[in-house]
Parts: sequence; structure tokens; C-alpha cells
Amino acid sequence: MAESRKLMEEAEQFVRACYAELNKTPGETAERIEEIRQAVDATGGYEHTPEELRHGAKMAWRNSNRCIGRLFWESLEVFDARHIDTEADMAETLFRYMAFAANSGKIRPAITIFKPETEPGRGARIWNHQLIRYAGYETEFGMVGDPASASLTRCCLELGWKGEGTPYDVLPLVLSMDGRPPRLFPIPKELVLEVPITHPEYPAMAGLGLKWYGVPMVSDMRLDIGGLSYTAAPFNGWYMGTEIGARNLADPQRYDMLPRVAAVMGLDTNRESSLWRDKALVELNVAVLDSYKRQGVTIVDHHTAASQFRRFEELEAKRGRQTTGDWTWLIPPMSPATTHVFHSHYENRVEMPNFFYQERVYETSGGTGHARESGTHQTNETTRRGVQAGL
Repeated sequence: MAESRKLMEEAEQFVRACYAELNKTPGETAERIEEIRQAVDATGGYEHTPEELRHGAKMAWRNSNRCIGRLFWESLEVFDARHIDTEADMAETLFRYMAFAANSGKIRPAITIFKPETEPGRGARIWNHQLIRYAGYETEFGMVGDPASASLTRCCLELGWKGEGTPYDVLPLVLSMDGRPPRLFPIPKELVLEVPITHPEYPAMAGLGLKWYGVPMVSDMRLDIGGLSYTAAPFNGWYMGTEIGARNLADPQRYDMLPRVAAVMGLDTNRESSLWRDKALVELNVAVLDSYKRQGVTIVDHHTAASQFRRFEELEAKRGRQTTGDWTWLIPPMSPATTHVFHSHYENRVEMPNFFYQERVYETSGGTGHARESGTHQTNETTRRGVQAGL
């Protein structure tokens, strides 16, 4: 009874906000609330209309406190996949979504929403942190690939997947539905848009063999709209360059490439006061931005992203809404004080609808490959800001 009452309260709050933004009449709003009330009383739940789902997902992006790219929230393309009930159909749906989002490099912000969780374990789950993600192999000689993917890589290997063992092996999709054991689905190569990283002034940087994928599609967060929990709702925007150049490729706990970039540049790494890390970091970010632009893949630098966020703040103020935000996550990881965000204050208040982290399901138990809840997902790279310039 208490759960139904809470669901009704959240549903009513959402409908009133959503319908006001959609310019619905008071009569339409009241009628819809009554429909939901009757459904909740009869079944303990309700379903969103396609219009509610579309606008609710856009509102969730707008309310994402850790995202600097919210200016484009109204352009989000929403794909309704609530009818999907098998892992195979789920994979095919995701493949179509990936092709749409990549768009030959002209990236389009989008989200695909599968059926909500009606009870614990009943719903859709994507085990991958992002739909495209590089494997991380733990070997006797150290880590090969992305350390952030080590747990999921172990799970995939136990489930029978065999990677090539390179630093840039794309993991398969790991999908489960309604508590069934997970299934693996290799991603067709033509869907994996990748960008080789070269530098316009340091040709030797090409010899490092760096690359990154073009579209960040976060796939392990939960979308909450009006009290309904969509546990599989992968979304994407486009990259902010620093997420690749100052985090994924630079962080010591990730690919740790700054020492190798410094060597290519001929920097003195024997003393920290030479600021070799800073110099290497800037040039690695120059390389990322230049490479993506040369390949025709959408990307944004952190200064442009901050300017876009300022415009978002201005538009929200005109609409009578206060811009909420988590300052510690909004500031870019390189030269933050050169942006207005660093010098601003934001109330870190959670507005609904919104996206939330979920417990990981890809830790294995007893080598069976079955799910075991294992605590809060560690935040890193694009989820650090909810996908910088897209979601």
C-alpha cells in the first residue's frame, strides 16, 4: 500500500510538470492523473504514454547535474523499446540504435528505453558500462587494455568470449532479461566507429598506436520517470575532448599514456617542476581534437562546452528554472579555471526525472557467469559527467 501511494505521488508530480511543459490543459492533466490512479489501484503500476516517455527522457537529461552538455536536451531522439522481451531482440535493437547514433561521424544524441523493472530482477539489464568499450586483460606482465573493464572482461571470458588480446579489443554486449542468465552478442565491426589518434605537429605520436571509439553510449544507468524505473536505457551524446585526452588515455589507472607522449615530445621527465605532465597533457588533447575533426567525428573542446553550458543556464533562467549542478563534476579535468563554470556556484539538488547509478551485475560468483550484486559502480570517464556534451 505504501509503495502504491509513493508511486502515485511520483507519477502525479511528473505528469503535472511534464504536461505543463507540453502545454496541456488543466483538464487533460487531471484526466491523465485519474487514469494513472485507477491503473495503480487495480494493478499496482501504470505505463507511460509514448509522449510522456519522450519528454520524460528529455527532462531527465536536462536535470542531470553532472552533465555540461545539457544545452541540447530538446534534440534528444527517444526510441521506445518497451515491447522487447528477449535478449536477441534487445541486441538487434541496440545495433540499430548504435548505427543511428554514430551516423557516419555526425553524432546524434539518442536514447533507447527498454521495459521498466516491475519487481526486483524483472526487467532488462545491459551489463556493459558503455555499449562500446575496450577489454582489460589481467596478465602476468600486467594489464593489457583498459583496466576499467577488467571485471566485465573476466565475466565475458567465463561466458566463452575470446578476445584477441590487444589493448583495443571491443567487448561484446552482455545482456539479460527478467533474471535469466546473461547472453553475449559480439558487436558487428561496421558499427564500431574508431578514431586513430595522431598529432598535427608531432608525427611520431602516430607510432604510439592510440585510438578511441567515436560514440560514448552509457548503458548501465537507471532512468527514473514518474516512479517507473527503466533499468536499461542506454544514451549517448558526443565526447568532450578532455574525457579522452585528459582521462581515458591519460589517467594512471587507465591507459597511462602521458609518459609515452612526453617521450615522443622529447620532454624532461626527471623533474616535476619541468611541468612535463602538463605539456604532454595539452598536446595529447590537441591530438584527440584534431584526430576526431580530421575523421569527421563530432567532438567538442572544453572551452566550447563551457560556453554552451552558459547558454543553457541563460535559457533555463528565461524559462523560470534554476540550473542545478554538481560543480565538482561539471568543471573540465584540464584547465578548469579558464572556464566560467569554475567560478560559478550551483545547487546540487536532484530534480526528477533523472538518471541514477545502479549496482553492478557483471561481477561473477563461482565462475558461473551469473549476476552477483557487488556494490555501487565506480564513476569514471564519460559517466563522470553523464556524457559531457551529449547527455
